[in-house]
Amino acid sequence: MALQGVHHVAYRCRDTKETVEFYQKALGMDFMLAISEDRVPSTKEPDPYMHVFLDAGNGNVLAFFEIPNSPEMGRDPNTPAWVQHLAFQVDSLESLMQAKTHLESMGLEVIGPTNHELFQSIYFNDPNGHRIELAANTSTPEMLKKLKEIAPQMLEDWTASKRTVHHAAWLHEKEFAAA
Repeated sequence: MALQGVHHVAYRCRDTKETVEFYQKALGMDFMLAISEDRVPSTKEPDPYMHVFLDAGNGNVLAFFEIPNSPEMGRDPNTPAWVQHLAFQVDSLESLMQAKTHLESMGLEVIGPTNHELFQSIYFNDPNGHRIELAANTSTPEMLKKLKEIAPQMLEDWTASKRTVHHAAWLHEKEFAAA
């Protein structure tokens, strides 16, 4: 099997129209299409839904489901809010800062930029409470090569101890020093 990329990722939303308008206004995504059925095609269960698709650039598609007959949506209470998020790439640090200004002008609380050494990021939430990250790459081929080389050992060390492994601690030295 040869994967060709991510076809789409899908999340739940509270209000489809509000969600589509947010992603259009906040991130300039194009509203591609909508699908609505009374039954779920894969399971044949009766469960009316609206499924929308947005263009996230370069063939990447972000989708949402509104499912009004299900209990109110929530999030996993055992997972910290910062863990589950959608991350989108922007083309430069300048674009990242322009996005931050734009999002703040919409009244959104924006965290960052955060220096991850390989990239810098800002974070904010959509109207559904999903955490969104915008990232501008700052890595070099040498950095990526070094990280690829140490990844297997990091995984083994973590698996054996379930404690922080410091092989790539250099990634956040600047960020933590600034705190």
